[in-house]
Formats: sequence, C-alpha cells, structure tokens
Amino acid sequence: MTFKPFEDGKPLEVSGTISSLDRRAFLKIGLVVTGAFAGGAVVSAVSAAEKVFPRGSFPEKYPYKPHYCMVIRVDRCIGCRRCVEACVAANAVPDYGWRTLVLEREEQAAIDQRREFIPVLCNQCNNPPCVRACPVRATYKDRKNGIVMMDNRKCIGCKICVAACPYDARYYNEEKGAIDKCDFCFESRLSRGAKSTACAVHCPADVRIFGDLSDPRDRVYRLIHQLQKPVWVLKKEAGARPNVFYMKG
Repeated sequence: MTFKPFEDGKPLEVSGTISSLDRRAFLKIGLVVTGAFAGGAVVSAVSAAEKVFPRGSFPEKYPYKPHYCMVIRVDRCIGCRRCVEACVAANAVPDYGWRTLVLEREEQAAIDQRREFIPVLCNQCNNPPCVRACPVRATYKDRKNGIVMMDNRKCIGCKICVAACPYDARYYNEEKGAIDKCDFCFESRLSRGAKSTACAVHCPADVRIFGDLSDPRDRVYRLIHQLQKPVWVLKKEAGARPNVFYMKG
C-alpha cells in the first residue's frame, strides 16, 4: 500500500512548508479511522456529535451562531481537485501554499488496484492548539461563528502555530508576510453574502457539505446527528474537537 498526494491522475509535487512525509503521515491518520468502517457494517448507537465530543466536554447547545461546520463524504470524492482549484481562485493561494488538498490512498489488491481520496483542510477546531500556541494572539477563534482566523497585522511569522496544528493546515504566505490557512472562505465569500465555501460549491460530486451546526434544520446538523452511518473526525486523540467531520454515503 502506498500513500501520495494526487493531482489530475498524477502524483502531486510537494512544495512549501509541508513535506511529503508530513502529508503521508497525515493521510494515514485519516485512513486508519476510515478503514474501520470500510465494510459499511458499523451502525452508530449514538449521534456522531456525542461520539466526537464525549459527555461533559462540549456544550449541549453549540456555542456559535452560526456554528460553521463541514461534512466530507469521502467515498464520493473522485479526485478531480476542482475544490482545490476553486479555493486557489477564491482566496489567491500561491503555488507554494495550500488551504485545502485532496490526498490519495492507493491499495494494490490481489486482482485490482483501488484508489480512495481524502479532502483535507483546517478543521476549525473548537479547542484549537494553534490559538493557544500563538505568542502574539495573531490567530484566534471568532467569537460569533467559531472560525479560526488570522490577524495578519499581528502575525510575526514565527510559525509556532504551524508546529502546533495537529492537521498541518497552515503555511507561511510570503506575499502577506504572515501565516495563512483556510477560513471557510469567510473573507472571500461568507462575509460578502455567500452561503457556502468555494470548495463546496464547485465540487461536482457533492462531497463537501457546508453549513450551520447550530441549526437543527441544516443539512450538516442532520448528517452529523443521524444514527444510521458512522461519522468520524481526524486525530480525535489530539483533543482539538474539530468542526470538520467525515463519513461515507
């Protein structure tokens, strides 16, 4: 079994602050979890929110209004990377940086070869290690919507937050002179009236579902709280309590 980034049918050349080893390790983290449900036979006995956030560790009512969240249905991803292209265009991401990626697992079975794709991005954690690590408070969690944001005016480029992030979801943007990361397209779209992120809008397979976790009528709320299909997060053991969830189906 091999692990590698994927782009338009070819291995993706790795550049910037995230090494290929880091990305492969990150990919394995997700696949260890997803592999447990590969057969599709596991049925949740409790809602995904209760499984991800143990009793007492997360408020009964979601603290942000809206509480932005993303559900990624990994089995639907076809590796086209239109989500990545849309993100680059919407947020002026340089060629050495990234706000979202589509990673690939390639498994050689006895009679055929199978590929699985995993979209990854900042998990907009409820308990973000990057925020705690920043010595100048340049990265912070928005008090209204919970998105982990960057204040470029305060950032000194020390990269301590980069090292603290469990998901390798940050890089140093040379043009901005500051650390950059996914903000759920808040600056480029949500703050201007858009209802969803660029990556979700441009996905042809409805892989990425963006919405408000505090609204029981919202699609993401219904997906996360349903009991029929398992839902998981990456690196649960890090204690960051992500707002990006994964599922199949």
